[in-house]
Amino acid sequence: MNPIVVIILVLLAVLASIAITGYIFYLITKRYFDNQQKMQMLQMRLDEHREAVKLVTPIRLQAYERLALYLERISPDSLVLRCYRPGMDTKTLQNTMTKTIRDEWEHNLSQQVYISSEAWKMVREAKDEMTGVINSAAITIPQDADPTRLASAIFSSVANGQAPTAQALEFLKKEMREL
Repeated sequence: MNPIVVIILVLLAVLASIAITGYIFYLITKRYFDNQQKMQMLQMRLDEHREAVKLVTPIRLQAYERLALYLERISPDSLVLRCYRPGMDTKTLQNTMTKTIRDEWEHNLSQQVYISSEAWKMVREAKDEMTGVINSAAITIPQDADPTRLASAIFSSVANGQAPTAQALEFLKKEMREL
């Protein structure tokens, strides 16, 4: 073979091996930098998530606290003591208690954003049941009865079981502890 052809073939082989090595180096480097970029993006997302959790967790705990307070305020004993005024008639006491439940409910509506759907459902059901207890107790007594009879009827209707608010309150406490 001609020595020039041999030199050209050797040069071509060297150039081909350099090109292949360069291409492999390029692929490895590209993969490395792509992975580094993905890792940085994941780290940024993780940091953002941690920041969000730091900000949201106190707000969520506050929502649970506010709803626990709401449940305590609409519990039968607390509600009757807060709403009863000397000289009230039965109908006025009934209306005052149901209005108080409704007003405080409306005041706490935004808290549903921060708690679980199940917890919100429990609080809503407790509100509805408590309103039902008041209205049912009012039906069982004469219209001209003393308002203390309404209070007694409410207390006796929840004395047979758990107050409507107690189960929801326990559920909220359990979820709050898990946070």
